[in-house]
Amino acid sequence: MFSVTLREIMDEFQLEDMSGCGKIDDILITSADINRPGLQVAGYLEYFGTDRIQIIGKGETAYLAELSPEERYRRLDDFFKCGFPCMVVARGLEIFPEMIEVSKKYEIPVFKTTDVTSRFMSGLIRYLNVQLAPRITKHGVLVEVYGEGILILGESGVGKSEIALELVKRGHRLVADDVVEIRKVSDKTLVGTAPDIIRHFIEIRGIGILDVKNLYGVGAVKLTENINLVIHLEYWDDKKNYDRLGLVDEYTDILGIMVSSQNIPVSPGRNLAIIVEVAALNNRQKKMGYNAAKVLNERVLGEINKNMEKK
Repeated sequence: MFSVTLREIMDEFQLEDMSGCGKIDDILITSADINRPGLQVAGYLEYFGTDRIQIIGKGETAYLAELSPEERYRRLDDFFKCGFPCMVVARGLEIFPEMIEVSKKYEIPVFKTTDVTSRFMSGLIRYLNVQLAPRITKHGVLVEVYGEGILILGESGVGKSEIALELVKRGHRLVADDVVEIRKVSDKTLVGTAPDIIRHFIEIRGIGILDVKNLYGVGAVKLTENINLVIHLEYWDDKKNYDRLGLVDEYTDILGIMVSSQNIPVSPGRNLAIIVEVAALNNRQKKMGYNAAKVLNERVLGEINKNMEKK
């Protein structure tokens, strides 16, 4: 179970604290779901998720404005009594004195944002999906090559960091070196990033630690990237038969998501940076519906059929 504090959300979306509750740093959000409490302010409190952030927009505010101060206090008191992490009033709308009063009574923070309700909701859901996503850590390198997120895995010393550095020199971007944090932000999407402490650093044996952002500029690094392809580096084995056509698609399971993968043998003289570039472009072509190996195979089979017909 992962969590994010209200303070982090407040800072991320520049929310204004209207109630002055002192528990903002202690309240943890563990659910990416949010709620617009139209039914709740009207008095229906069944099936109410108390772990969700509550967001009030123009509709809820207009309804509360039609009530008398006494009735408004009663409705809000019943609502806040249920307990929830916080209330956010969108569009810079008026916050009723009764809401501030009950928020202090139950120590539930009330925030204000000038953002449009739907836009704020979508941004908050997207943020929470990333912050609360299931995650694992992989020993490897994550780079962006031609818009594709390439996760490079392999034994220690096989040359992952050297490939990443060469790719940066060729105009691509480094996301993470040595340790890659991978989050499952949806049923189809994996996002990788670097731990804060080693972000933008890369280790090259014989030289030491390098700061890629300072050496090559901010255009050479990226904070996060979707993982589109996994490349497994392995030392060349003369006894092993390597796939030379690529007719069979291979996949790697990461957090229950099958990611396209390729095994690349490492040996002296191979320019692995160029191979990774080609793998990225080829993966994009496959996603667009073109597979060069299958096209060649169809041509060969067609030629064989023609020769058979002539006989």
